[in-house]
Amino acid sequence: MKLENFLRHDMQVSRRLLAKCKYQGSILRNGAHIRTVDTVYPGDEIVLISPDAESKVEANLSLKVPVLYRGEHLIVYDKPPFMPCHQSHGHYTDTLANAFAAEFAEMPFRCITRLDRNTSGVCIVALSAYGAGFVQGKIRKSYIAAVTGSITDKGTVDAPIERKDNSVMLREVRADGKSAVTHYKPICSNEKYTLLGLYPETGRTHQLRVHMAYIGHPLAGDELYGGDLSDISRHALHCNRVEFEEPESGRVITVKSRLPDDIKALFSNIDL
Repeated sequence: MKLENFLRHDMQVSRRLLAKCKYQGSILRNGAHIRTVDTVYPGDEIVLISPDAESKVEANLSLKVPVLYRGEHLIVYDKPPFMPCHQSHGHYTDTLANAFAAEFAEMPFRCITRLDRNTSGVCIVALSAYGAGFVQGKIRKSYIAAVTGSITDKGTVDAPIERKDNSVMLREVRADGKSAVTHYKPICSNEKYTLLGLYPETGRTHQLRVHMAYIGHPLAGDELYGGDLSDISRHALHCNRVEFEEPESGRVITVKSRLPDDIKALFSNIDL
């Protein structure tokens, strides 16, 4: 088949990466340059030399973030709460990007499953442009959240989300918003909170927080969307599981993270 068909459809190389490699002339077959319109055959060795142009960040050797999985193209961290993924105003050296740079100094930071600063748990970072393109849009994620009030039955929230007028950060459910779907299932409860499993079909900004507030059960500690800060100092949301195909082998990888102590402390006798 033609090289372009092999790379795009069989190897799932992204259009963006393929275009960059074509422009740079950095695709080799058996050590020699090859065009994407040329035919490739069984036994050929195809090498893409990725022209990474993304900016790098300063390394912070004092940041220690547990690694849950390490492969050729992906690394998965157990991100603690209160740590941003990317640098922003007031957070230039305390981010996951800074921790990543401490080990991968010459590599751009490609965060595939970005979590809010206060959300903890499983976070995937790509070690190559190919790895990023391979898993993009095909990752299955689940979360655990402590929400205010009692929920006794599983359900689904299908409600579009859009940025709130005159706000840079806040989102809201609106008829003219982008489609957003969240499934939920209760795990346990007490007189104040319910521990839920959350399974998003879509990935809108603040989706889980907005949807839970929309049905009258804001996350504990989520003051931005009506939650109560009296028992926990951050919104009680944790990414506990991701599932993806490993780029180098195609096998399905499942990575899990245990529920952190501050969310567990809202309940008794749970072990997650």
